[in-house]
Amino acid sequence: MHDALLTGVLAHYHWQLSIMAGAAIMAFTLVGKRLAIMIVPAFARASRINQAAFREKMAKAYYAKNHAWNRKWAVLYLAVIFGLILPFCITVEAQAWWQVIRDIVVILMFYDFFYYLTHRFLFHDSALLGGPLLSIHAVHHRQHNPCRMDSSYIHPVEVAIGLGLYIASILVLSLLMGPFHIVTIVVTWIAFMEINLHNHDLWDADHFPFGYLNTMSRMHHNHHASFNGGNFATISLLYDWLFGTLDYGQGERGGKNVANDGAPAPEAAP
Repeated sequence: MHDALLTGVLAHYHWQLSIMAGAAIMAFTLVGKRLAIMIVPAFARASRINQAAFREKMAKAYYAKNHAWNRKWAVLYLAVIFGLILPFCITVEAQAWWQVIRDIVVILMFYDFFYYLTHRFLFHDSALLGGPLLSIHAVHHRQHNPCRMDSSYIHPVEVAIGLGLYIASILVLSLLMGPFHIVTIVVTWIAFMEINLHNHDLWDADHFPFGYLNTMSRMHHNHHASFNGGNFATISLLYDWLFGTLDYGQGERGGKNVANDGAPAPEAAP
């Protein structure tokens, strides 16, 4: 019985595909970034601005310590995701192009819904739950005017929660919808990562075709400017619009849109 159970589990454990997906994610991310910087002046300018801001921040001991800490934890998180969870959710069986697009949208929006709830009611001071993880999220909010790499200036527990929500979304949906094509996994991971990074970008291109990118960066900076503001979703502004938490710079509960890099909060960075 135990042998049959083990055989059944191993039949659905595709570690090779998981490793291939991880390699593809890294390759497309690196190549895509280089091409974007080489070809599109707006991306090149944003890269220079954000790299300069990052170098300045890394000179602060508390900031560098947090990034070093998260790099160590990232190894464990990624090992669990790509070694223990993703192999059960991935396939290379042929799927129609529309199914791949549908699955990409479903995964990202399913994840974003639960991230919205977590961000609003657990990470921030809410009347419903009182913000039980507010002190953990406060580490990330030390940066009132974040740069791109501030997406990684975060408490390791919050990293685990964010990645956990994302991979749990894939796992749950794969049980309901069937395994996802490797292309779906690669595209959604890159989108999940790049959207979160861009939300923290210091970005100043607001002309066509960069209007949406400018809006997403500006709205997330509004969120960082005040710990009392809205804009809790990360993939899009849909759920903030639906639930009335869009923050155009005044703060959901009266915060101001200040644009300065905050000094270290009283709590020590992990």
